[in-house]
Amino acid sequence: MKEKLDLLLERSQSKYFNYPVSAILECFDGKLFYGVNVETASPQAGICAERNAIFSAISCGYQKKDFKRLYLKAKTNKELYPCFICRQALVEFCEENMEIVIYFGDREKIVTVKELTPFSFSGDDLK
Repeated sequence: MKEKLDLLLERSQSKYFNYPVSAILECFDGKLFYGVNVETASPQAGICAERNAIFSAISCGYQKKDFKRLYLKAKTNKELYPCFICRQALVEFCEENMEIVIYFGDREKIVTVKELTPFSFSGDDLK
């Protein structure tokens, strides 16, 4: 999966922050959804790689129960974690035990949505 993420990094549109990120969402049926970060001069109008991949899957009719694992990579050797907007999307649209595989340099780290968001707030809290 790391090789596919490396290829995806070349599609990132990150000319403002120069921080390319790629993501692949793997579903239980084997389908893969790809995402890269896409920046604009107005940062709020862009999208992170994680949400790009998740929203693409949702647009194709997939739901949180279908999502097996999310893979992330940036062009950096530092550890990469989803921003807080992406963490909110993970809480809302992914199961809490879904794994997130993060590649940085020659290493990888695996965390779950729950580990990444220990004190989350979602639509379930509004009921």
